[in-house]
Amino acid sequence: MATIGHNNLNAKLVLLGDMGAGKSSLVLRFVKGQFLEFQESTIGAAFFSQTLAVNDATVKFEIWDTAGQERYHSLAPMYYRGAAAAIIVYDITSSDSFSRAKKWVQELQKQVFERNMNLSNTRIGGGWGVEFKEARVYAEENGLFFMETSAKSAANVNDVFYEIAKRLPRAQPAQNPTGMVLVDRPAEGSRAASCCS
Repeated sequence: MATIGHNNLNAKLVLLGDMGAGKSSLVLRFVKGQFLEFQESTIGAAFFSQTLAVNDATVKFEIWDTAGQERYHSLAPMYYRGAAAAIIVYDITSSDSFSRAKKWVQELQKQVFERNMNLSNTRIGGGWGVEFKEARVYAEENGLFFMETSAKSAANVNDVFYEIAKRLPRAQPAQNPTGMVLVDRPAEGSRAASCCS
């Protein structure tokens, strides 16, 4: 949910995706400017906040980094309910990770978000399992904003969050959550995608 006050906007943002896709690395790079080669798995969810100056407003993101393990999937609605945006992260070296990202998109479209969906990808290892064009086409077909990111090199990490902040409605009622973002983060060189309508 996004709330507004004198050019200040508070926006709940949730990161969803497969275990090991890079959600925690992406948010740590954005919030703390850090990259850890070996990141422990998130249990349940982790909370972060970060404030950005965008155009004539200040946007404070309240970020929920959710666990990717299947056993925590049932907790996800508790975190994405009322979110202004979601980033769905997938590993571009894994077609299974991309398939599960698509399932997150479907779940969020059904449950919460009506528009402003973003997709981002990251490369964790070597090789390419998901072609850029395939992800781009999927994002376009689903009205998503798509951006490649790399938490390791910091490529496009800040850009994806700034783009989300720019796309947030400035007069959104609290009961009408409207955004979703998908992001997949690469540890080494990588691609990330995000989409919005």
